[in-house]
Amino acid sequence: MALLEVKNLDVYYGMIQAIRGISFEVNEGEIVTLIGANGAGKTTTMQSIMGLVPIKRGTVTYNGQDITRVPGHKIVHLGMTQVPEGRRIFQQLTVHDNLLMGAYAVADKKQVQRDIDEICTRFEILGERKNQIAGTLSGGEQQMLAMGRAMMSHPKLLMLDEPSMGLSPLFVDKVFDIIKDYHQSGCTILLVEQNAKKALSIADRAYVLETGSITLSGTADDLLHNEAVKKAYLGA
Repeated sequence: MALLEVKNLDVYYGMIQAIRGISFEVNEGEIVTLIGANGAGKTTTMQSIMGLVPIKRGTVTYNGQDITRVPGHKIVHLGMTQVPEGRRIFQQLTVHDNLLMGAYAVADKKQVQRDIDEICTRFEILGERKNQIAGTLSGGEQQMLAMGRAMMSHPKLLMLDEPSMGLSPLFVDKVFDIIKDYHQSGCTILLVEQNAKKALSIADRAYVLETGSITLSGTADDLLHNEAVKKAYLGA
């Protein structure tokens, strides 16, 4: 069953069409990845799904509900959240307060504290630096904080936008290990990623986005061995 279904999506910035009639779906329990070059429209797709960019035409259905015109802050209450490109943590707040911001939709304060403890166990470095100002963390640590903040809302669908961007190879491996581990805990994942090889290595299915259109789709393994994908995105 499709947890997220995007149909015939058109998105414009002024007179410029950024997304051209794309359709795809994410089934419950999957990791699905959107791969493509910088400027292909991956981030715009994510932002339109989350209600942050207006949709000109098409529909977005989540868990059987049409959310095409639902604003982003209400979408989080439905069980979908995003780790944005560039992390977008609150630089002047502590690690602890950033995690609290991720739990604004959770009313049970005792549950929030249990969740913070769980996140600080999952991400040991965040537990060690819980009272540290978030802007003083390294890039990799900030990415972990952004992921932990998103997990605080107990998402049924977690969307990650370029989680490996700007990170050292060591932190890239850590981030992808965390994604796999969180998926195994029962969360469905939509992953947007320029590092196509890493993304395809953990995904079930994949879509290739080029200049606002989906040009290829299939199982992640099929795309990993597709000659066109290898030449364009895998350095082969």
